[in-house]
Amino acid sequence: MLDGSGPQCASGNIFNVELQLIKVATQSSVAFSPKGVGQKVKMLNDDVDLEQLVNDMNSSMESVYSTQADTALLLNNGHAHRRHTPPLPSSSPSRERLRQSQPMHIQAVRCLQEEQHLRPASLPAIPNPFPELCSPAGSPVLSPIQIVKVWSEDGAGKVVEIPADMTARDVCQLLVYKSHCVDDNAWTLVEHHPILGLERCLEDHELVVQVQASMSSDSKFLFRKNYAKYEFFRNPLNFFPEQMVAWCQESDGSIPQSQLLQNFLNSSSCPEIQGYLCLKEPGRRSWKKLYMFLRRSGLYYSTKGTSKEPRHLQLLSDLEDSNIFTIITGRKHNAPTDYQFCIKPSKARSDCKELKMLCAEDEQSRTCWMTAFRLLKYGIVLYQSYNVPQQRKSNLSPFSAPVRSVSENSLVAMDFSGRTGRVIDNPVEAQSAALEEGQTWRKRSQRMNVLGSPSPLHPSSLSTVIHRTQVWFHGRIMREEAHKMIIQQGQVDGLFLLRDSQSNPKAFVLTLCHHQKIKHFQILPCEEDGQVFFSLDDGATKFTDLIHLVEFYQLNRGVLPCKLKHPCTAVAL
Repeated sequence: MLDGSGPQCASGNIFNVELQLIKVATQSSVAFSPKGVGQKVKMLNDDVDLEQLVNDMNSSMESVYSTQADTALLLNNGHAHRRHTPPLPSSSPSRERLRQSQPMHIQAVRCLQEEQHLRPASLPAIPNPFPELCSPAGSPVLSPIQIVKVWSEDGAGKVVEIPADMTARDVCQLLVYKSHCVDDNAWTLVEHHPILGLERCLEDHELVVQVQASMSSDSKFLFRKNYAKYEFFRNPLNFFPEQMVAWCQESDGSIPQSQLLQNFLNSSSCPEIQGYLCLKEPGRRSWKKLYMFLRRSGLYYSTKGTSKEPRHLQLLSDLEDSNIFTIITGRKHNAPTDYQFCIKPSKARSDCKELKMLCAEDEQSRTCWMTAFRLLKYGIVLYQSYNVPQQRKSNLSPFSAPVRSVSENSLVAMDFSGRTGRVIDNPVEAQSAALEEGQTWRKRSQRMNVLGSPSPLHPSSLSTVIHRTQVWFHGRIMREEAHKMIIQQGQVDGLFLLRDSQSNPKAFVLTLCHHQKIKHFQILPCEEDGQVFFSLDDGATKFTDLIHLVEFYQLNRGVLPCKLKHPCTAVAL
């Protein structure tokens, strides 16, 4: 007999009855007649009374079905209804009972839901043993390693593996370390599009992997210096002419010079850049001169002269989803001037139709528009990126030396000018002594090697080639190439390079940037008492080599418009 106490007992009896039925059918090879169970059955084995067995099975199935129905009613909390079982006809009672004896399938999901519903709320959930490895959605947040290829000015490339959350500043510091360069916080990554003829310097806080995902297959990253990256924080008056900066709320009021940068960085106040720009008409080679306004909300142009009324302003481009690029292909697209720039949507890869080609009147105007675009888009983030290296410098002592090995740190400065040597404690005196010792090779007399010929380190021969080891010397490059390098590295005051002269094979040329204008000064050789000197001012000031000349004009302006401050450098990766 069945116990009927639960679904497990009922299911167990069903399986036992079915097993007995299969066993009996296998032993006796029973063939049922299609006319019903009540019809006489032909027995292949007379040892088994099949009719009596079927009657006993039917009585057991009634008990099983009753137990299952009660169990299902209990699980459904009284909401489930019992199947209505019609009375068995007298003609075929066994056949209907056999249909009722089919097992009922209880859904596991419903049972789990009922179990969770009945679980006490006081039971705590199992905590995640590694919460730092999973995001709230359950997906891993570990940054995958991405491959980025960076190119130098000489066409050499370097492949670096970086995480997805690595910024442009971090990549630059990694390349500086790998290339053994001097980290003066002027290195930057450049997003270069050769087909479009566009490029821009990545901001220090931008994620390199995200920028690379928006670039086309022909685009690449360049590694170069840009001294003008944060120069507007040091000399804002050189970047923002007073006639181009005005308050948004006042039509004629100009921003006080002392509050120029504060208004750019403060989100509550909004400075406005205004002036004429030439806009290339889409689908045409013609340009249209319009009066434009640059605000935090975007770049607008006036449809009626210089009117600032809202009904006369049309939005040309927003700042949030756009970047500003320099056009590097010269006077392309029949532009009226050489001072072109472009506003490119971040998602546009190689579609020229979405580009907004603009042209300024001069270099100062173009620099003002492009710098204001960066400030209004990123705001205080730029100032924070600018302050990172400044704070690092302020934490160092005034006479701190670069990191050296343990053996070098164990050395001290000594003075052997007297009878006995003494330790130089004053750091200023120690530094001057180190500089004097470093220059003693220029003052040494002529030395002869074993064969009697002049030594390769002879001052007269060395002075003609020693400058080729310096980062500011670029050999036989053309005048146009020198212009291009100065423009690419920022056009700040004091940016310079030296190169061989094209007109005089014995002379050199100093290329210098001052007030965003590039000037060239010829360095001529002059001979005195059998020794060759170099001079910028027709022999008034003479130097034994070009290194002496550069060091002098780094400290003194002399005949130049400004001191030499930033060497124009090209590094090989």
